[in-house]
Amino acid sequence: QVQLVESGGGLVQPGGSLRLSCAASGSIFSINTMGWYRQAPGKQRELVAGITSGGSTNYADLVKGRFTISRENAKNTVYLQMNSLKREDTAVYYCNADIRDSRWSPPLSYWGQGTQVTVSS
Repeated sequence: QVQLVESGGGLVQPGGSLRLSCAASGSIFSINTMGWYRQAPGKQRELVAGITSGGSTNYADLVKGRFTISRENAKNTVYLQMNSLKREDTAVYYCNADIRDSRWSPPLSYWGQGTQVTVSS
């Protein structure tokens, strides 16, 4: 069994910063792409940023230049540094990872439980 546990959400003022963390645990052989998604009330879940096992990254246009995704492969952990936060960044942020539990298994997609980020004065 694989589990993704997120932390670091909370309430922050516009212009402030937050750092989200997501640690994968359990039966893990390898982790391919890891990423962060978000879902605001009444909206669909959307990709925020992704990072491959080799460190290549991609970002949604709305967060480019403000958010930075990184990972520590030895700790099976992915981070999202969020700077210059705006009210429209308010959402539940979800961690996602494509994980293989053995050499012979295809990667499966796993999700964290979500962490609330609220940007408000």
